Amino acid sequence: MNIRKITSLTMLISFVLCIMTSVILYIMPHGRVAYWSHWQFWGLSKNQWCELHLNLGFLFVLSGFLHVYYNWQLITVYLKNKSKQMKVFTVNFNIAMLLTFIVGIGTYFQIPPMSSIINFSELIKDSASIKYGEPPYGHAELSSLKMFVQKANLDLSKSVELLRQAGVKYKKETQTIDSIAIDNDMTPMRVYEIIKPASLTKNTGEHLIFPDSPPPGFGSNKLDDVCITFGLNISEIIQTLSQKRIEAKPSQSIKEIAGTNSISPMAIFEIIKATSNNTP
Repeated sequence: MNIRKITSLTMLISFVLCIMTSVILYIMPHGRVAYWSHWQFWGLSKNQWCELHLNLGFLFVLSGFLHVYYNWQLITVYLKNKSKQMKVFTVNFNIAMLLTFIVGIGTYFQIPPMSSIINFSELIKDSASIKYGEPPYGHAELSSLKMFVQKANLDLSKSVELLRQAGVKYKKETQTIDSIAIDNDMTPMRVYEIIKPASLTKNTGEHLIFPDSPPPGFGSNKLDDVCITFGLNISEIIQTLSQKRIEAKPSQSIKEIAGTNSISPMAIFEIIKATSNNTP
């Protein structure tokens, strides 16, 4: 048994597996969508992939420290100049630091190509939101049936009747949506689909009333889609945003508008909310 070889091989294997789990974390849906749809990949849930990535990362770091310890003499060679003198800030070291610094600064200030990598991940995650659906609010699956129907503006007695008609078994009104889903071998999203007809939401014509807080996935929606959904005048919204020195196009998502104007999506939501309240 050779500890040095075991250390190097452990670092290599954990490094490869960390890359694999990183790719999966990169493409997996947002948490609210993953939990709502019981998303799995290769039989593992979002939490399980996150935990696996964390522990593999810890193993990689630990084996990396041991690798440095066992190969310290070789590493010092890289830190010596042509005169064989120890010098940390060699040309090679400085270039490595510069590359790392550029990636860090580029990520912080959202500069391409770093921002492109992040945006592509968001694009994949947003497509998953369309495929799997969005919960009516964050971590809705953890709410009891009684609390869920209140927050989702559903009639409790009608919801219970719809569940009974669909053959969905549940113990009591305090049982969580997630627990009901697991007991019936379905997703929380499916439970919601069954009781959704019990909605008490008031409509204005064919349009929903603009909510008091951003619905899940609001930032990913295009401005014109938001206006169509809630019956808002797109020209009026754009004009209002323009008056506040916010440039916006109908085809842009709320996140894109926020990023272009260096404000938060929440600020845009509040402006649209105020405008909708003033609309007769």
